[in-house]
Amino acid sequence: MTSARLLSKLAGTAARRAGLVLALAAVLGVGAAVLALRLQPSAATSGFVSSGSSTYRATQGFYRHFGEEPVAVLVRGDLQQLVLGPDLERLIGLEGCLSGTVPVKALPAEGGLSGPCARLGRLHSIKVVFGPGTFLNEAVARIDQQLSGLNARASARGSEAERSVRSTALARGRSAAEARSLGTEARKVAEAGYRSGLVSLALSYGLTSAPSLQNKQFISDVVFDTSKPAGTPKQRFAYLFPSRDTALVSVRMRPGLSQQQRNRTIAVIREAVQMPQWHLSVPGAGYLVTGEPVIVTDLTKSITSSIELLLVAVLIVMAATLGLIFLGRPRLLPLALALLAAALTFGALSAVGASLTVASIAVLPVLIGLAVDYAIQFQSRAGEALAEDAPADRAGRVRAIGRAAATGAPTIATAAAASAAAMLVLLLSPVPMVRGFALLLVAGVAIALLCALTAGAAALSLRPWRASTGAPGGPARSLTGPLASSWRGAGELLRQNRLTRAVMRFALGPAMRRPERVLAAGLALAALGWGLDTQTKVETDITKLVPQSLGSLRALNVLERKTGVGGEVAVLVSGRDLTSPATIEWMIGYQRGVLARFGYSDTSGCGRARLCPAFSLPDLFQTQVTPGKQAPKLTAGAIQALLATIPPYFSQDVITADRRVATLAFGIRLMSLDAQQRLIEQMRASLHPPAGVSAQLVGLPVLAAQSGSQVADPWRRLETLLAGLAAVALVLLAAFRGDRRRALVPLAPIVLATGWSALVLFAVRVPLNPMSVTLGALVIAISTEFSVLLSERYRQERLAGHETVEALRRSYARTGAAIAASGVTAIFGFGVLVLSDIRMLRDFGLVTLIDLTVSLLGVLVALPAALVLAERSGERTRRRLPLRPRLSRLVGRRTGSGHGPA
Repeated sequence: MTSARLLSKLAGTAARRAGLVLALAAVLGVGAAVLALRLQPSAATSGFVSSGSSTYRATQGFYRHFGEEPVAVLVRGDLQQLVLGPDLERLIGLEGCLSGTVPVKALPAEGGLSGPCARLGRLHSIKVVFGPGTFLNEAVARIDQQLSGLNARASARGSEAERSVRSTALARGRSAAEARSLGTEARKVAEAGYRSGLVSLALSYGLTSAPSLQNKQFISDVVFDTSKPAGTPKQRFAYLFPSRDTALVSVRMRPGLSQQQRNRTIAVIREAVQMPQWHLSVPGAGYLVTGEPVIVTDLTKSITSSIELLLVAVLIVMAATLGLIFLGRPRLLPLALALLAAALTFGALSAVGASLTVASIAVLPVLIGLAVDYAIQFQSRAGEALAEDAPADRAGRVRAIGRAAATGAPTIATAAAASAAAMLVLLLSPVPMVRGFALLLVAGVAIALLCALTAGAAALSLRPWRASTGAPGGPARSLTGPLASSWRGAGELLRQNRLTRAVMRFALGPAMRRPERVLAAGLALAALGWGLDTQTKVETDITKLVPQSLGSLRALNVLERKTGVGGEVAVLVSGRDLTSPATIEWMIGYQRGVLARFGYSDTSGCGRARLCPAFSLPDLFQTQVTPGKQAPKLTAGAIQALLATIPPYFSQDVITADRRVATLAFGIRLMSLDAQQRLIEQMRASLHPPAGVSAQLVGLPVLAAQSGSQVADPWRRLETLLAGLAAVALVLLAAFRGDRRRALVPLAPIVLATGWSALVLFAVRVPLNPMSVTLGALVIAISTEFSVLLSERYRQERLAGHETVEALRRSYARTGAAIAASGVTAIFGFGVLVLSDIRMLRDFGLVTLIDLTVSLLGVLVALPAALVLAERSGERTRRRLPLRPRLSRLVGRRTGSGHGPA
């Protein structure tokens, strides 16, 4: 069965059983809408980065060992007062609360069983908390343990020396008093030797008094740099004490949490920092909660509000546009069918367990615009068939609708298939949410086409036809709906509607007079656009693409100003045993080298540096060295002894219990993704670990930079364009059974539209982003829709016996006017995206608005010129052919189907 007969049967069956079809459509639509309303919004970073690379897998391994990207709690207030006063105990209490490890007996004093501390414990979502309180508490325990150990060993060695000397003296005949005296001296000498090690240890930590949290001198010695103005923290602890008036608490969640679990955890963290128990006494002090997980949570809420606003705006704008421009009856039927298609598409998305992302929101107006176009085109064909048949009963209307499906639906289906092929090219994008955009939109296109041919046919068959009015329930003034039973041709239609008249005057005049000049000028402008596209700015700084009103984003900007960093890059180091001196010394050397390379120093600190130190394994082995002396050489025994004295809770942030995986962490400034990628490539080039040890850069900044550099590559955009054009050409060649002229002529305006769009975008200086940078494929898809519909309508008019000029006029008066109506409606629908407070979505809407306008105008202007030139070329070819092949071709042309592709 040919496609024309199949589609005719589908539409005819739907028209005959209109009541059942519409009832089924209503039930499915309502059910799908209910499912769609259950979609959970998500702004997870997995939508922005590729999951197919080794870096992604290594990053997931890093998360499994050390926790996900940190939630940052910035503590604001004078640092001296924070750590040298009662607020230190509050910080220790807050960090214990955030870790979810508060003992049950202590819960009544810390919010009770329903308070944030208890709820964090029940959530089991926190892997590790590392902050000033934890650090100082563990430092006291560690140093005290080391000092106590040295004291105990000194006493034991002194006692052993005393016994040995005393026994030797007695054996040599000394008196008991002399032996006791010699033994006492020996004990003092032995203890003095060990206590010199005790003094060295204290000096290595800069200690001048016994360690304790109540000892302000001890805390001051640990935190502050005595060589700088009072209150200046040591640069080596910048990840805890970034400046004189800030401290930083890092909270890492466990890996594998759902977005809902992350959202709940972050909400409870925000509640915890507001608890009165942790209110700071320092004037003006307080907490700011930020970091990548927090921004994702806030963006998720913004997505929810955006989808509500956009849906309402799309309905209002498209309904108003259809009411003003589309004169077919019923006027709002295309919008109703589009809403049905949208409900079914998003209901299916919910049924498969997917989330609502920024890309999903972008699909909504695009899908509604395309669905409106399919519905208008089919309604136009049905209107023409009804006008010609003027049926007196419903059976006649059903036959007319079936004939309209046979003549028009194959062309609409071919255009939709070619458009879908162009959109599937977006699967080549490195950004997962763009790939999801393509798949969802292609599924929506198929559903929209099916709705137009079934529910649309059913609705049209129920409206009575009155020959006196010429339209089902309306006057005979429809642009694309039924005309009066006496069809007066394209001239009457032209006089009846200003839009049609404007379209024909704008498009056909130049094309018929000077088609070569039209295409030459178009090609020149397109070539200029392709060249300038390489200079179009691509905005890859994610912080500039999300709503600037987000509190977490403002907090992140404060964090960067205070700390010099906005994210964290890590080196994941793995091997059979990472505690060997060679490995530790390599890690220390690499850390110092890259920090110096990117502007960090112990004297100037982070300042303008692009990288800053973060808590890493080498930090456990670096002690303060007296000026003029070298640091003691690391030995395997010293490393093992040191790690044995460090509490597991403290060390788990930098090395696993089996000593096989460790981390080198660096704070990184907020910057564009291309600048970030260059920095990461330089860091990667310096990685030369010892034999048997592997090292790989990991973390969200690494993944984002990798994807961003690919997105911003102009050559990748060119590859996408070429792949899209090739996909469209292959689909059209298959649909038109290898007829190259029929398949390739519609491609001419499509090719030109890609260049024109790039030129306009460059001229208006609208930056691209990870969503809009791949819209070349969408330009091709939209242009293909318009171009195929018009060119196939022209072919049918020529096969009906009309000359070139008249065929063009009739095509534009019928299909061209319908395309103009659906195009203008879609333009206004796309324009709704500019109302979004998500800049990525807003810029996407603006770019799409430009692309759609250029596509519509480009097809209306360039396609007639291409068709005229193709006709002239065909005439010259036919004149050169011998008489018999010419007659054979003519006979084939006259007997060929005028119903589009088979």
